[in-house]
Amino acid sequence: MPARRRPRSFEAVFTRDGIRALHAWTHERLDLVLEHVTALSAAEFTRELPGFGYPSVRDQLMHVLGAEERWVQRLQSLPVRSWSATDYPTVAALRAAKARVMRATGEYLDRLPDAALDVPLPHRPEGWIGELRSPAFILHHAITHAYHHKGQVVAMCRLLGHPAPDTDLQRG
Repeated sequence: MPARRRPRSFEAVFTRDGIRALHAWTHERLDLVLEHVTALSAAEFTRELPGFGYPSVRDQLMHVLGAEERWVQRLQSLPVRSWSATDYPTVAALRAAKARVMRATGEYLDRLPDAALDVPLPHRPEGWIGELRSPAFILHHAITHAYHHKGQVVAMCRLLGHPAPDTDLQRG
């Protein structure tokens, strides 16, 4: 069997349509999780469980959405919005935030010139840590980041006695 060739880098393997599709699918899966966690009581939604970096279901979901928003804001050199648990006491509040974040990411993609998609950032945005990558790479990271934490929410739901349905990508 021939060896697979690995791209030299992650740059130049993304398209805007591909990122849009992955982003939309990610948010559809987050919708399933948000729908499921409406069954949790307020106490369960905010209960801290040991072993998780973000210890409650609410905190995990806030982290996913807040990270996507911050990364997209930094890509545009915009002020970064602060997220506080007191602003998101309910699933409904997180749903509204999710809609806002998804819309803002889509609007950013709409404005992003094709030529800039796979080009590493030319300067370091304020508060940026790590390597300068392309907008496509950073948006792909936001997507994989969301799946990582979505999996943690599913595990938390099991621990709280509310096993979640399948929230992975569905085959069409």
